[in-house]
Amino acid sequence: MTSQGESAVRRFSRSCLPALAAVLQYEVDELLLLSSWFRRFPEIPNHLIETDFDNFPSPVRAHPDLRGRSVIVRKCRVVPVECVARGYLSGSGLKEYQQSGTVCGIELEPGLTTASKLREPIFTPATKEESGHDENVSFDEVVRRVGADTAAALRERSLAIYEEARAYAWTRGLVLADTKFEFGFVDGALTLIDEILSPDSSRYWDRAEYEAGRLLAFDKQYVRDWLDRSGWNHEPPAPSLSEDVAAQNFATVSARGPAALEAVLRDIRRDRQQTYAALAAGDSAVTR
Repeated sequence: MTSQGESAVRRFSRSCLPALAAVLQYEVDELLLLSSWFRRFPEIPNHLIETDFDNFPSPVRAHPDLRGRSVIVRKCRVVPVECVARGYLSGSGLKEYQQSGTVCGIELEPGLTTASKLREPIFTPATKEESGHDENVSFDEVVRRVGADTAAALRERSLAIYEEARAYAWTRGLVLADTKFEFGFVDGALTLIDEILSPDSSRYWDRAEYEAGRLLAFDKQYVRDWLDRSGWNHEPPAPSLSEDVAAQNFATVSARGPAALEAVLRDIRRDRQQTYAALAAGDSAVTR
């Protein structure tokens, strides 16, 4: 479920960032997070068919190593746009703002700093490249690439999902600063695909720290910042990650990451139990 251009951060995470892996897979499989978020937005079609390995076709169940790390989805035609929704200023959006006062061509008010909350969430798309690096683009460029109707639908759905998820995360002690969605067409219908709202595709911060004027981030930005300071030109091969950077990332993420996610996971387990109970009772209004 990754693009062809694998990031340096993802390569580092395999061997050097156990804390990142711990957050991504904390206590519950990431597939549980994925399927629960998809089901939270039933009004938006998605590509998910089945996540329960025991319900997979028998040829697939013949490979037990796939249990807990695979899903069955609908085949789609991918829209070549990364749909990023932002409610706070950070990452590449912050860099662009510091240079031009804009993010993807959207002019923002002056005086914003790192982690500033925006007056309202903004849609800041990026290209989805077959090779090389994705690049932030304006909404007009998205219109040129995919057409006005599709571009408008991408923006509307991305912001709607983000705003609801941000409100929910806030009640659970998390700030959802920004996130990325992907869409495709299934039988002519625009469909939400890939993953949504995971710690890998989103930027989560600790709410209590944020309200106290500090930033405790549960994401990969620390490593991204280190890469930029290293002078790497973002072309292979990537520089080796030093032990002190890995140790700092581990200390930052492990400090509050599990506790911050626990409330979310409790809700997921509760919703799953209620859904299964309704299915067992024959409630035809409940879908899996």
